[in-house]
Amino acid sequence: MQAVKMYTTAVCPYCIRAKQLLKARGVPSIEEVRIDQDAAQRDAMISQTGRRTVPQIFIGTTHVGGCDDLIALDGRGGLLPLLNAD
Repeated sequence: MQAVKMYTTAVCPYCIRAKQLLKARGVPSIEEVRIDQDAAQRDAMISQTGRRTVPQIFIGTTHVGGCDDLIALDGRGGLLPLLNAD
């Protein structure tokens, strides 16, 4: 299974929802990067994604986007193949 990295903040309902969906799809662990505690990580997230909002989700090296993007990907049947890609 691909590694999952998620940029988050302490109080973020969208982050919680995204984590719940990933766990439901069998993701054993998520690397959380708290941008509210580290300004350098916030800057890194913005430079990688062009976005300022959380969550920002990466599966392997693929930037999925935010929570709505993750839900849409799952709805199209694309989440599990991406998670299970070699």
